Amino acid sequence: MGSKEASQRNRLGAVAVLLAALVSISCGGGTAGTSQTASTTSASLTLNTSSIDFGNVSVGSSKNSTITLTNSSASGGPSVTFSQVTAAGSSFTASTSALPIVLMPGVSSTITIAFAPKSAGAATGSLSIVVAGAADPSTVSLAGTGVGTAQLAVAPPALNFGNVAVGSSANLSGTLTAGASSITVSSADWNGQGYSVNGITFPLTLAAGTNVSFTVTFTPQAAGSTPGSISFASNASNSPANETFSGNGTQTAATQHTVDLSWLASSSTVSGYNVYRGTLSGGPYAKVDSMQPTTSYADSTVQSGTAYYYVVTSVGTDSVESPYSNQVTAMVPSP
Repeated sequence: MGSKEASQRNRLGAVAVLLAALVSISCGGGTAGTSQTASTTSASLTLNTSSIDFGNVSVGSSKNSTITLTNSSASGGPSVTFSQVTAAGSSFTASTSALPIVLMPGVSSTITIAFAPKSAGAATGSLSIVVAGAADPSTVSLAGTGVGTAQLAVAPPALNFGNVAVGSSANLSGTLTAGASSITVSSADWNGQGYSVNGITFPLTLAAGTNVSFTVTFTPQAAGSTPGSISFASNASNSPANETFSGNGTQTAATQHTVDLSWLASSSTVSGYNVYRGTLSGGPYAKVDSMQPTTSYADSTVQSGTAYYYVVTSVGTDSVESPYSNQVTAMVPSP
């Protein structure tokens, strides 16, 4: 190497010094099915739910649930008065303290709803709450299933897992309930790719009016909608008792990692900077991109679970390149 070129390289030597190597991660994914509790508001009266499902209840017995009503006005705001509560549906009744009820801001009251099925099968109804000053009453939908004397009920009738990423799992629970007489469940048969049932063994005897829970797991094997079902065989008059499944497998995009590099500017006038990368400490290094005009670079070509070693050089206006800067290490996460 000529003395003139060596001198030029010395003037540029070690002027590109790395300051940091930061790994930033962006990724996408699916979501499991979740259950949600809705709320509804009329004027300043807020209900803690917009629907109640009593599940399975034996004919001749009853089950209670409550709704909480709250005056959601800010302190010092107006009071809320509800003067009438009506339950529609022959199997549903509602009770509360003496009406009308006046709620000051932040104060709550409860209404008790009872479900007493008169016959086997699904029952629906609604609760209407008349609020002073509101154009329409607040309503809550009601549902339940009456279980006959010698029947076995499975609830809910359908499990919807929503979107679940391929390779991940989501769990939902179901319940078996015996009617007014003892029921023996001998077996269960389920179908649908990716579904499994746990938490229950056979044969299983349920005393009258009792129930047992089980867990259904959905682990999609491929992207797309996947139906399924389970059938419980028993000595009940309505055997087999069935429940359906639905879920959608989603393909998670590959996780994209990026190594962000920055360095000190050269004290000399330069045309730009070259970024080099290797997988062994100390090199060898390979140039990862064309010359950079600024003092930063984002390397998005890295692989998960790999360690990379970076150095930078500066290139003078005369095209003379400096020696390597100090080395920095970036460990890319896995995945």
